[in-house]
Amino acid sequence: MRSTPSPILNPLVTKVGSPPIPEARAWLDRYDGAHGPAINLSQAVPGNAPHHAFLERLSAASGSPDVARYGAIEGDGDLRAAYAADLSRLYEARIEPADIAITAGCNMAFFATVMTLARHGDAVLLPTPWYFNYQMTLDMLGVDPRALRCLEEEGYAPRVEDAELLIDEKVKAIVLVTPNNPTGAVYPDHLIESFADLCRRKGIYLVIDETYRDFLPSGVNRPHGLFANPTWRDTVVQLYSFSKSYAIPGHRMGAIAAGPSLIGQAAKILDCLQICPPRPAQTVLPWAIEHLRDWREENRVEINRRASVFQAAMRSCYDWDIESAGAYFAYLRHPFADHTAQQVAERLATERGVLCLPGSYFGPGQDNNLRVAFGNVGAEVLMDLTARFKGFSM
Repeated sequence: MRSTPSPILNPLVTKVGSPPIPEARAWLDRYDGAHGPAINLSQAVPGNAPHHAFLERLSAASGSPDVARYGAIEGDGDLRAAYAADLSRLYEARIEPADIAITAGCNMAFFATVMTLARHGDAVLLPTPWYFNYQMTLDMLGVDPRALRCLEEEGYAPRVEDAELLIDEKVKAIVLVTPNNPTGAVYPDHLIESFADLCRRKGIYLVIDETYRDFLPSGVNRPHGLFANPTWRDTVVQLYSFSKSYAIPGHRMGAIAAGPSLIGQAAKILDCLQICPPRPAQTVLPWAIEHLRDWREENRVEINRRASVFQAAMRSCYDWDIESAGAYFAYLRHPFADHTAQQVAERLATERGVLCLPGSYFGPGQDNNLRVAFGNVGAEVLMDLTARFKGFSM
């Protein structure tokens, strides 16, 4: 008797690991509370609620029959215009609504961008440690995530000369994330512009993710001058997330800034993936961009204060080394050379109630590190970390 063949799932998907944050969160289920309430430092989510006026407008928008209908594939015109104007003000350049597509979060922006730029068998340079969802996306699309190593002695910033050595005919783009997830490193403007020059020379794209742009350290206001170059649309794609800046991650709002020709091609992909971005938050964001500047600045100051409090809390934990810290994140070197980062992170969660992510989630060569996301907890909670880390052993 012939057996019925079993259907085969796409191996490009099945070979990709499961989402890492739920796996790590499960470790806290085994914590007995001996050192106080659990401290979850695993995910970069805003610790504050959206502005009350934002919520009032969002509630009204959600009840509108018009907002319940489909919108434009590239996003509602009012938001595209408001965001383009905000970018123009910030970067002191002229950016048009036609240069903008609104997406269901920055992950969607990256997915659509990569599908537009690369196909199966191509490659993208991805500095490591990298944001794991980007590596997962490339793997699922059959695009090689070619690791560009970032070292502590370089401030966890990639080097242009290293990138140039990795570029061949298969490489279609270089991805930069600044401020960086997972290290928190902020790349200097001259480095970003050097990467843009390299991409122009090689005829490839620079994809720069600026999700955490609104949390730059005090005094750093314009991340780079790429948009001042009149040819930027030929080789630059900028990604952004409204989620952190407006404390609305559940409403899934991101954006792509690129030349209109690329936006037009990406719209084909967005039409298949999302048809249109979520409408209610799109309705409120044009108002919020203009009227919540002071509120966003207050949040920026608070996040940077939390970074300082975290660093102070760890100073007396002599065996733990903060290798990098910045907007939303710190990258810690753990002192247990004979143990993997996952072993250390799991024990820290189950025994001390502190959940960090192991560096191994962020690419090869990261087993000595843990990522800390401190944006979602208050300063008083961060102060308690000294007692949690002191005396911890494997």
